Amino acid sequence: MPHPLSAPAATRPIRIVIADDHPIFRDGLRRLLKTDPSLHVVGEAGVGPHAVTLVCEQAPDVLVLGPAEGAPAADILRLVAEAGVAVRTILLVRSIDIAEVTDAVQLGACGLLSKESPAHVLFESIESVMSGAYWVGHEATANLLASARRFAAERRQTQRFGLTAREQDIVRAVVDGDTNKEIAHRLTISENTVKRHLLHIFNKVGASSRVELALFAAHHQLLDRI
Repeated sequence: MPHPLSAPAATRPIRIVIADDHPIFRDGLRRLLKTDPSLHVVGEAGVGPHAVTLVCEQAPDVLVLGPAEGAPAADILRLVAEAGVAVRTILLVRSIDIAEVTDAVQLGACGLLSKESPAHVLFESIESVMSGAYWVGHEATANLLASARRFAAERRQTQRFGLTAREQDIVRAVVDGDTNKEIAHRLTISENTVKRHLLHIFNKVGASSRVELALFAAHHQLLDRI
């Protein structure tokens, strides 16, 4: 079921607030979004109370919210919800923690994608949430929680995935948010070997992206076995 926020008038740009604790990342994201004339960044801030104040003052259409150690996304979403601001929030995450994701969706988040996603995925996610759909990973979905339940319904099949010990190590690293280079260093293997392992893992579990693999691992409790 689409989320209840109505679309803005097509004649004006989509107003966006960026909240992330890394100024260089915020600057790069603002410059990226400015390449699309239909988008207008109306403010940016670190993840915390100032971001909530900025959202309340600007009443943007979209909040692009990055991760932070001291201010979980659910806390920011709760404060925005308590303030009564109708904004579509897209979470940029390092890795998937399904409990936090579920809380975030229940508090009004409309999208979830990895900070490693290519630019076109971010643009597509903004377009998707503005049209009334949800977004997870690299694709639109009718409901984020319904997507999560689909993974959970397959939990009984975990023993059939046949992941090797090395592949389990790589799943753990992906869930931790490591890049291919970081995984290679962590496991003392080459990046090409990491890529080959990831391809095998994707084929075994039916995932098509790192975010989907992390979500899949969380719902199937794969980490309990690693």
